[in-house]
Amino acid sequence: MDLDKKPSAQARKATELAESARFVTVVCVVCGAVVGWLATLLAKWLVTLKWAPLKGPAKLLTSIPEPGLTIGAVAVGALLGLLIGLIAVHESLSVRITDDQVVLTIRETSEEFAHGDIASAFRDGKQLVLLAPDGMELAREESGLPWDDLADAFTAHGYRWEAEDPHRDAWRRWVPGTPGLPEGADALLKARAKARERDDSGDTRELCRELRRLGVVVRDEKNRQYWRVPPRRS
Repeated sequence: MDLDKKPSAQARKATELAESARFVTVVCVVCGAVVGWLATLLAKWLVTLKWAPLKGPAKLLTSIPEPGLTIGAVAVGALLGLLIGLIAVHESLSVRITDDQVVLTIRETSEEFAHGDIASAFRDGKQLVLLAPDGMELAREESGLPWDDLADAFTAHGYRWEAEDPHRDAWRRWVPGTPGLPEGADALLKARAKARERDDSGDTRELCRELRRLGVVVRDEKNRQYWRVPPRRS
């Protein structure tokens, strides 16, 4: 993966890691164009069968004479790929690390965390997690950045990088009515589960912040939610 690594104008020693917008966009456009071309081959194959799902749309598609069919399908695929690429770039995580703070930027929104507020950072699956000294999570974000580069950058600026989640044994699976949760947390977890079903990432993130305000940390594993309450707040 190509990465944009550039020094900050405000701090020469800053390390910035971000997915290359050009690389991501080009890959998506090329993949979209290939999918468009493969769609024409599939349509031509479907019309030769006695019965096949979507045979009607396939006949309609193949009624377009060549080379217009292939050119049009490739162009449409490339445009869809471009759209997907722009969305991927918009939702990708960039990380700026200095000796004084860490800045996480996603969807044009940045969050800053002072060095003293960060006890450690670690990888949990595909997510970057920043942990506070009291066990609360400061941030948990999906990351497509190389983990070795992230670990090296955090370590180089004096942050502790954990090999794994130091609280991995404290997580409990959430089911409605789970005992031990602070008042109001169960309702938020129910709302968050519905937001995840709708694939509403914005609402899911906001509900996660609300849970943190109640002293509850939440993580996802497939379609399940897991939670823990740091010892100091239990």
